[in-house]
Amino acid sequence: MKVEVRIDPACGEPEVTITAPALTDEVRALAARLEGGGVLTGWRGDVAVPLREDHILRCFAQEKGVKVQTPDGVYDLRERLYELEGKLDRHTFVRISHSEIVNLRAVTALDLSLTGTIKMTLAGETACYVSRRYVKKLKEALRL
Repeated sequence: MKVEVRIDPACGEPEVTITAPALTDEVRALAARLEGGGVLTGWRGDVAVPLREDHILRCFAQEKGVKVQTPDGVYDLRERLYELEGKLDRHTFVRISHSEIVNLRAVTALDLSLTGTIKMTLAGETACYVSRRYVKKLKEALRL
């Protein structure tokens, strides 16, 4: 990907233009990421809390909703997991099962001794298991 930065003192606010040969999933994800600014809104009851991507440990489905876990606790999200996959940085966040997305920068240990799956330990001693169908994708993301 080619990146070009132009400085124009007459410009009021930063503007980004994406030029691509076709509208692909990668282009859509990049546009969504630029528009969102890397911040999700977590909810605790009626209180909204801005959550930066680098603060998120994992996003997971639970009780017919989506939750996000941070070092400060668990918040509700109003997005679905497939929407989060498009919003979150695909180089940092990876889906490890049908119901979970993790932040690879929060991984503190991997247990590869289990047959057919991987046990991941995240910051804060949270344990997650990679389902068999996502093991190959995770290994590619981690270059294992």
